[in-house]
Amino acid sequence: MKIVVNQIVEAPVDQVWATWDDFGVVAKFAPNLSNSFLLEGSAKTGLGARRQCDMADGKNHLKEEIVEYIPGERLVIDVYDGTMPVESGRGSFDLERIDDDTTRVTMTMDFEPKFGLAGKVMMGAMKPMFRSQLQSMLQGNADYIESGKVANRNVA
Repeated sequence: MKIVVNQIVEAPVDQVWATWDDFGVVAKFAPNLSNSFLLEGSAKTGLGARRQCDMADGKNHLKEEIVEYIPGERLVIDVYDGTMPVESGRGSFDLERIDDDTTRVTMTMDFEPKFGLAGKVMMGAMKPMFRSQLQSMLQGNADYIESGKVANRNVA
């Protein structure tokens, strides 16, 4: 299943990139997460950096690793473990300079659900909810950059 969302951010690319590149603290601006942190032994960012994202439901989490890294342009993460009904997943964040003070962030999430055909049917029905959650993360990022709004104050 593939979902693509995008967001215009009123800030230069380098400022937007800095928030995504601070890999361990994505929950600072992602309202659908309660916490996020780097996993033990992980680099702060770059290829191979690993984090855990705890979902706001208080029950689920995902473990992710950076598998493609082009500073200022593109970050690709692999979802390699977790409690969500996802067999595998890959998310990309692409930054596009519109002008000196405006950036477009495009997130593409492609994942395979667990539970075979039943999982695909279930995920198909839940696609609008997933799209909304991904869009809210991008909006949270824009709000954080543009006005300093923090979604989760317990994230360092």
